[in-house]
Amino acid sequence: MPLEASSSDSARLVRRHDPDRYLTALFAPIDRRESLFALYGFNFELARVREAVREPMMGRVRFQWWREAIEAIYAGRPYRHEVIQPLAAAIAAHGLDRARFERLIDARERDVEGDPPADMPELLGYAEGTSAELVLLALGCFGEAGRSDAAVRTGRAVGIAVALAGLLRAVPFHARARRLYLPQALLDRHGVRSQDLLELRRPAGLPAVVADIAREAERRIEEAELAGKGLPRAILPALLPGSLARLYLRRLREARNDVFDARVQKAPPGRVWRLWGRSLIGRF
Repeated sequence: MPLEASSSDSARLVRRHDPDRYLTALFAPIDRRESLFALYGFNFELARVREAVREPMMGRVRFQWWREAIEAIYAGRPYRHEVIQPLAAAIAAHGLDRARFERLIDARERDVEGDPPADMPELLGYAEGTSAELVLLALGCFGEAGRSDAAVRTGRAVGIAVALAGLLRAVPFHARARRLYLPQALLDRHGVRSQDLLELRRPAGLPAVVADIAREAERRIEEAELAGKGLPRAILPALLPGSLARLYLRRLREARNDVFDARVQKAPPGRVWRLWGRSLIGRF
């Protein structure tokens, strides 16, 4: 089982702050693995901006710094930075698409705003701009096979499912930080007051809101499985986060869509072995 640990700075960063993606990257060959760690480390840095600043304006300043850092990479003058330099190496090695980085930064900048998404389309747009773009960049580390139309369709669906599952699991964390990513239209439909969530109550309609979003995530997993039939196994490490999303969605169903249930918050035991089984049969 080729899952020896990686000890680069990028690997340590991702292992500490994004252990699920760290595990999936271990299934890649060592040269592609380090590129995945660079991407996932970059994604972590964007994701943490909201927690690192007190004012939206300061968050926007940081996101602008990242835009300029990406511009500098593509100009051949990468900043001396623990995340930027490995990222520059990954971009140079695999010819990664600059526009995907820019869309990812633009979508992440939404985090500094205080309002929840207005409706499901807005939530899906956020999921596509963040998680799906990250999956598509990861697929780009596997050459032309990761850039085929089928791979892109599969990666986009996987990324959206991963984002939705992750946002559902993070409802308690976000509520404690006075943030909401549940669409306002769904909250209204099911009679859930934002203030109740922000005060860590469990409104009666919350499981119905969660169920609506979870069903959308499950539809995206099904879409990915159909689109991904026949894709080469070599690109599977970029898609394996979808396997973990499936596990989390199953736990959510078992908990009757209670996002505060401890089973939902804990990582599934033995998830690395489940990932290994999925990779052996060619599914993500």
